[in-house]
Amino acid sequence: MDVVVSSATNPVVKRMRALDQRKHRQREGAAVVHGTQPVRQAVEAGFEVENLVVAPELLREGTARFVAEQRERGTRVTTVTGELFARLSDRDRPTGLAAIVRVRLADAAEVAPGTGRASVVALDRVANPGNLGTIVRTADATGAAGVLLVGPTADPFDPAAIKASMGAIFNVPVARVSDVDELFAWARERGVAVVTTSAKAPHRLWRTEYPERVALLMGTEGDGLADDVVERGDLRVSIPMVGTAESLNLAVATSVLLYDLWRFRETGA
Repeated sequence: MDVVVSSATNPVVKRMRALDQRKHRQREGAAVVHGTQPVRQAVEAGFEVENLVVAPELLREGTARFVAEQRERGTRVTTVTGELFARLSDRDRPTGLAAIVRVRLADAAEVAPGTGRASVVALDRVANPGNLGTIVRTADATGAAGVLLVGPTADPFDPAAIKASMGAIFNVPVARVSDVDELFAWARERGVAVVTTSAKAPHRLWRTEYPERVALLMGTEGDGLADDVVERGDLRVSIPMVGTAESLNLAVATSVLLYDLWRFRETGA
């Protein structure tokens, strides 16, 4: 029978809490993943699970079966009380399952559209991990080939990013380039057109014919893309708005554009 951990001084529990901090995640190459679906996604994508952390009293039947299967495969399992798990969880309704997972960014060379109409999302200095996770989730839903982080950004393995992505962070290649110059060089080498966005851009959403291979470059939450970066785009697109709002949330704007790209891929018009 498993020993049930109830103390926050347990080494596994202390490590989970340490991994809430970016410096520890970067140093150790590991992150904590909460929830049944994100943990399953990590396992199915081939990420190494160092430790499952479970509260049996909170597990649903299907999740309990998944834990049993992973235990049979040799995955280490630490059992904790429901009370302790609730204190560790980042969710209002803890599922009773978390994992310490070895994480890694892809290489930028691995993130490229395939043949035919395809897209990549490039995020310039995105600071909010929730926005980042939501964009990764939408990139997955719309069939994007990957996400490129440009310059200093939020950590894609921040708990808020993993939660917002619903585990898509483990299915969509995410890589980093140092700045917009490296991004444009990356695109040029691969025959990828860079689409930039601005309220003043000449081409409007829903009326745009996109190149076959596209990198959709989105700016920061507050300021968007710098004017000189917008001008460097092979295609400049705006999202029309009729109300009093000056702009859309970054994740919303990116999602709208990704679905417009998908529309054009499907219909050609």
